[in-house]
Amino acid sequence: MKRMASKTGAYVGAGIGLALFAFFGLLYGSFIGGVVGLHLTGQLFGSPAEFGILARMLLALGVMSGVLLAAVVCVTGSALIGYLAGCAVDLLHVEIKTGSIIKTQATVK
Repeated sequence: MKRMASKTGAYVGAGIGLALFAFFGLLYGSFIGGVVGLHLTGQLFGSPAEFGILARMLLALGVMSGVLLAAVVCVTGSALIGYLAGCAVDLLHVEIKTGSIIKTQATVK
């Protein structure tokens, strides 16, 4: 029987990462992306200038890139942690046979 703890761990980690992104990453990603967009717009067009359509587009691009980066970090990082935890479970797999515990090693194919 093929051990699937690493695959299951990756899915569970991705789900937890998606929940963490929904609760924390969305707000902080848009905030940090907006600050970066404001800073970039101020550097390109001058800080006390009017915000025209191009400046607003750069600000929106900064917010979207901040949210996207937060999503990638949250989901990918959590999925990686879950995958590594699943690999550790695969390596330390313990089978129970007829009341005795037999330690087995995971084989890499």
